[in-house]
Amino acid sequence: MKSKKMLALVAGAMLMLPLAACGNKAVATTSGGKITQDQYYSSMKQTSQGKQVLQQMILDKVLQKQYGKQVSDKKVNAEFNSYKKQYGSSFSSVLSQQGLTTKSFKQQIRSNLLLQAAVRHYSHISNADINKQWKKYQPKVSTAEILVGSKSSAQSIINKLNNYSGSNKYPEFKKLAKKNSTDTSTKNNGGKVPAFDNTDTQLDSAYKKAAFKLKTNEYTKSPVKTANGYEVIYMINHPNKGLKSDHISDIKNQIVQQNMNNTTFLHNVVSKVLKKGNVSIKDNDLKNVLDGYLTNSTSSNSGNSLGTSTSSSSAK
Repeated sequence: MKSKKMLALVAGAMLMLPLAACGNKAVATTSGGKITQDQYYSSMKQTSQGKQVLQQMILDKVLQKQYGKQVSDKKVNAEFNSYKKQYGSSFSSVLSQQGLTTKSFKQQIRSNLLLQAAVRHYSHISNADINKQWKKYQPKVSTAEILVGSKSSAQSIINKLNNYSGSNKYPEFKKLAKKNSTDTSTKNNGGKVPAFDNTDTQLDSAYKKAAFKLKTNEYTKSPVKTANGYEVIYMINHPNKGLKSDHISDIKNQIVQQNMNNTTFLHNVVSKVLKKGNVSIKDNDLKNVLDGYLTNSTSSNSGNSLGTSTSSSSAK
């Protein structure tokens, strides 16, 4: 989890630059002269990052118009508080590592929830889709990790857990995590990792595979090799899968999340949202900024990154 992102939407973190600023007011002054808003704007709009900012700002506007009623401040704050709780005392440092503030992170959460509402609207889920998803369904599990650099170090930790006499070994695991783990984002929180299910795209696949095999209060009896090193994984809570009828809502949410992670599907949704939004670009230098979404092409290889703040990124 060493290079872990705050969540998927941070993987393509939006650059909240003042692209729309315009005027002779100074942005900066130097001994060699001042840099005006007009100069800054003219320079920024020629860059790919500047164009991406405009794309994201436009998308946020049209999404807010079309789906804003579904994304309340209460929902944004609930999502924010959920991540804050999951990361515990390391939350502020993880925010800082991602170059985020409370305000900018909440804005990204809002943007993500708006886009999610649009994807849900265009996800026509059939019974066949539900049955297919149920076969690979895993409820959200809570785990903790100890990341170390070598297999022998991981095995040594496992041996200590094996020799611990208590029936509940998580308290001992937390002490070992704080003392031994090289993952600074989790070690001070007992190694606890944000809850995840089978749709997660942030965790190393080896981590997920090993975790799903564990029952509550079990831990891996051999080191798990991941991209960042060797892991010892503890299962804090692994709910029973239960009956399909008990999880229809969760299954539909998983399908929507998978569509969020499907570049082609997401591209087509963004295209439909923008076309419905009657977007008109007034700056001639930027008139083609949405061509990859407003033309008939459904290719996502146009170089645009609009809406891809939810794209997956390896987090372990």
